[in-house]
Amino acid sequence: MSDNDNPLTRADFSQRHAEASAQDQFRMRWSPRSMSGQPLTMEQLQALCEAGRWAPSCFNSQPWRFIYALPGTPQWQPMFDLLMDVNQLWAANAGALVALVARTHFEANDAPAATHSFDAGAAWMSMALQAQTMGLAAHAMWGFHHDQAAQTLNLGEHFATQAMIAFGHPAPADELPEPLREREIPSPRKPLEQLMFAGTHPLS
Repeated sequence: MSDNDNPLTRADFSQRHAEASAQDQFRMRWSPRSMSGQPLTMEQLQALCEAGRWAPSCFNSQPWRFIYALPGTPQWQPMFDLLMDVNQLWAANAGALVALVARTHFEANDAPAATHSFDAGAAWMSMALQAQTMGLAAHAMWGFHHDQAAQTLNLGEHFATQAMIAFGHPAPADELPEPLREREIPSPRKPLEQLMFAGTHPLS
């Protein structure tokens, strides 16, 4: 699929304006929901996880784990059932689901790892940017049944699910259920002047 045909790049970016000279891939990354239902290949899935594997982490602890399910496999339905109903509406057409799990304690000394969520977030961003370069959609979700995830995913005591991620081949927005179609656009960002400060944070 060429960039001209890909819904990822044909989206309306009019609400997004660069204010500095960062690479345009950051402005162009967004989280679509509309996917075709075509399963990812194992090669594609491995490429996404490989990108996540190279993320930075505190003490190089690498707390992330990538637990996946592909459509049509025995793993799909249990993982899909973890999603909240509002996410099941569209994620049914994902090409893969990945549970991003993090080890909450350091392996070296079993001490609590306060940065495990921060580190897992770095892995997610790496995967999201890799998906973008591959022409794939990537959408991370907090809307899942957290109380059921540990049992379904067979997690040990020191592991916690940070997010559920849907990856897939992008599809036109009009293939989404009606309530979601109008939301299928890249969202804006706050101005840099509201986020960047010299020395101290303002009181307001």
